[in-house]
Amino acid sequence: MGGKPAWLRSHGRPWIRGAATPVFDNPWISVTQYAATAPTGNPATYGLVSFKNYAVAILPLFDDGTTLLVGQHRFPLGDYSWEIPEGGGALDADPLESARRELAEETGLQAAEWREILQVELSNSVSDERAFGYLATGLSIADEVHHADDTESLEKVRVPFGEALDAALSGDLKDVLTVAMLLKVSHMAREGHLAPALARAILG
Repeated sequence: MGGKPAWLRSHGRPWIRGAATPVFDNPWISVTQYAATAPTGNPATYGLVSFKNYAVAILPLFDDGTTLLVGQHRFPLGDYSWEIPEGGGALDADPLESARRELAEETGLQAAEWREILQVELSNSVSDERAFGYLATGLSIADEVHHADDTESLEKVRVPFGEALDAALSGDLKDVLTVAMLLKVSHMAREGHLAPALARAILG
């Protein structure tokens, strides 16, 4: 019959934003404190982290069923993280073009086929950051040389898709976009939404 189920609609009253007090601002984020009214009608103080870029995540998938992960030290939690290629794009830019750039910068690859498979909100209780996820296939060496940011020290590893998925499910890969993208592509393969040969390659 089509259409979305009824439970997906909004319920109750929304938050109401009152007076806003800027707290912090740099080229990447701003923090604003609001005098707010909660959906319950009670007053509240709310801190909002606003992002000046959106996030892009790319799952590069080779014809043999392998994928490429990028390793780097992450500042906020002080840990080392293996992830699919990720980055950001200006809010007024095409997310696909930002994804193309990030794939080339972090892996030196380009893709013949791009497919948007995910749109998500990241930590939506404290930030307005949104993310776009792309499946990239038909991979080859990029025609143009792109360089990573001068703060990035990256390692790369090419692994079977199933091995990366197992690492995500066991908790060894913790980056939420990486986990979500691996699960989405696994689901697509099982539901017949990938080319049959590629689905067989990643499902083993």
